[in-house]
Amino acid sequence: MAQQSIYLAGPDVFWPNATELGNAKKKLCQKYGFSGHFPLDTELDLSGLSPVDAGLTIYRANIALMDNSDLIIANMTPFRGPSMDVGTAFEMGYITAQKKPVWGYSLDGRLYNNRVEGSEVDSNGFTIESFAMADNLMMVGATDHQGGLLTKTLTENMENHLHVFEQVLKQINHNI
Repeated sequence: MAQQSIYLAGPDVFWPNATELGNAKKKLCQKYGFSGHFPLDTELDLSGLSPVDAGLTIYRANIALMDNSDLIIANMTPFRGPSMDVGTAFEMGYITAQKKPVWGYSLDGRLYNNRVEGSEVDSNGFTIESFAMADNLMMVGATDHQGGLLTKTLTENMENHLHVFEQVLKQINHNI
């Protein structure tokens, strides 16, 4: 059986130590017999490009990484709000559309509706979905359909992050 490759999605690329975190995740992937692909792995020359063209170049490079991956592990920890990173949500949807397994984890074990203001409606009167899930039902559904989701209530530091990530790798190994 050929070594499976994993696209490592999440807002990790925005962390101050993004490269270090990505390398540590890839090393853990190797430990469990996988090849990890972190979005910052692509060596792109963005010099001379407008911000829009630079963004589109990164988009195309990440699409290529996902196309060449067998599955995804997505860091679904809330980012810049009560829900997961929107780019990560797109990546999970893209992989789901390819019928590849979607695995996720969150360092925030609270339910989505407990992270959003109010209990049934927000301050604008909009209903807050309350399905006892870690995030939006479509995102949790993607992990439930072909992979799995692990949630832990931990502080967001690299050691905790890598511990939870390794637990996901162990679950994937167990299910192969």
